[in-house]
Amino acid sequence: MIWYLRENFSVKNVVIVSPDAGGAKRATSIADRLNVDFALFHKERKKANEVSRMILVGNVKDKTAVLVDDMADTCGTLALAAQHLVEAGASKIIAIVTHGILSGNALDVVEKSPLERLVVTNTIPQDLNAKRCKKLDVIDVAPVLGEVVRRSHYGESVSKLFTEVPYS
Repeated sequence: MIWYLRENFSVKNVVIVSPDAGGAKRATSIADRLNVDFALFHKERKKANEVSRMILVGNVKDKTAVLVDDMADTCGTLALAAQHLVEAGASKIIAIVTHGILSGNALDVVEKSPLERLVVTNTIPQDLNAKRCKKLDVIDVAPVLGEVVRRSHYGESVSKLFTEVPYS
């Protein structure tokens, strides 16, 4: 994911955004490795699975806001967060998600949202989704998994693979 951001964006103009407090550790880890700012949304709920209000903590004005999450199912939270980021003055909004479940009308939600791109890995097959949604980019995890197998076979550190980022 860090490689993707470095290859596709001017990282000096990026702010990493967690769509909820639960993902703050993941998002700050990425922000720290890229040496960029971090923001997060605080969600208030009236009842379970129903967000009544989202409050942005951090500055995204005139920045490329990158929402980072572990999975996207219906994409409702990502779309709502993207709308709030537009209102907060973000110049561009993308989401990077490890597992794109993309159930129900998730692709329609993404297409209608202010998200410029939704980037997912292929831990779940995405061929059909990529054909249906022009905003969907898919990162192939096969090289990383192959490197994990190689390192395991030769007794090398696997955890180092996740802390060392190509192009410092």
